[in-house]
Amino acid sequence: MWPRLVANKILRKRLGSNNFVADFPCNKEIPSLDRPSLSPNSIFNHHKDTHNYRIFVSTWNVGGVAPPEDLDIEDLLDTGNTSCEIYVLGFQEIVPLSASNVLGSENSKVSMKWNSLIRRALNNKKKPHCLDKIQHSNEERNKNIPGQDFRCIISKQMVGILITVWVRSYLCPYIRYPSVSCIGCGIMGCLGNKGSVSVRFRLHETSFCFVCSHLASGGRQGDEKLRNANVSEIFSRTSFPRGPSLDLPRKILDHDRVIFLGDLNYRISLPESNVRLLVDERDWKSLLENDQLRMELMNGQFEGWNEGSIQFAPTYKYRPNSDVYYGCFHQSKKGEKKRAPAWCDRIIWYGKGLKQHDYDRGEENFSDHRPVKAIFTAEVGVLHSLKQFQSVFLSERFDRITSQTDDFVCKGRSSFQI
Repeated sequence: MWPRLVANKILRKRLGSNNFVADFPCNKEIPSLDRPSLSPNSIFNHHKDTHNYRIFVSTWNVGGVAPPEDLDIEDLLDTGNTSCEIYVLGFQEIVPLSASNVLGSENSKVSMKWNSLIRRALNNKKKPHCLDKIQHSNEERNKNIPGQDFRCIISKQMVGILITVWVRSYLCPYIRYPSVSCIGCGIMGCLGNKGSVSVRFRLHETSFCFVCSHLASGGRQGDEKLRNANVSEIFSRTSFPRGPSLDLPRKILDHDRVIFLGDLNYRISLPESNVRLLVDERDWKSLLENDQLRMELMNGQFEGWNEGSIQFAPTYKYRPNSDVYYGCFHQSKKGEKKRAPAWCDRIIWYGKGLKQHDYDRGEENFSDHRPVKAIFTAEVGVLHSLKQFQSVFLSERFDRITSQTDDFVCKGRSSFQI
């Protein structure tokens, strides 16, 4: 007990840091000519409209391997066939497990490399974003070409967990109160090799929260209780600032739109031989009937949450750079542990106002996990009387961390002023 208490006291401030990286210092003042009148009529005579925005979400445990130089992340983002306004990418194990990493030091070079790949893929002018069947929002139709490039509004790393959020630049003025919350649930119940990084922001009048997590591993009977305990800790300990008007949600489930993604590590409660046989037969229905997360969704830690229909093969555990599951009888080595295939990597959501259109996996294979991706439309409330306001994306302090990538570190509580 005492080691855990001491570690919590020493490390909580470091792991729970609310600093994050963004593309730009968002305290830029708006010229006075652009400010609308603050007359009572303009303030109080308004009504809320609803816009739909497309959101791409992905999660990928990359197994402690830095992204290869020739990695084409456009295949994962599917930018040639799908056009979204917001991209949320979560990663786990972006750095290998080591003493210095577990204690909370961050290898920012790796996260910068991932962000560089994402920026290049999203803003590839030679490969324009195609329009899919999901209806475009009113603002995108009005904006047409200007403001279609993507900017990073939040990027946060805790040990091996990284979440990075990108939006089309014309939406940046309408994003307020960005914030992060980090929870370590790893060694001694508090270190950052396991846990979550949660990010939140408000788009127009609707609050969003995305939770990128890496839960306790293990395929033995009873290990799911450790994962459930992690989830309970994440929900209870994650907290965000209330904002200058004290009206912002503090807890994860208090937000309007909530998506939970990551290597959740839930397994299939069947003997390994049965799992492998059903995987060979592609009998996903029988496997999912014994999937631990599905059980939690029905009556457990995730009761009331939603997950789309799974029509793809288990995403774990593969031999890197192959399409062969780890531990297959014809590929296994003497004495090595066998790990039954499982859908460890998942994306689920909570509440109303989100509609999932696609739920699939990618086939990038340099890790022992396959990435998982989903596309949603989110309903967002827009106040008509405030449409002319260019909401300012503010923070108390922004320190430029590099002139080459034009990234900034955002420190302290975010605030909003007109």
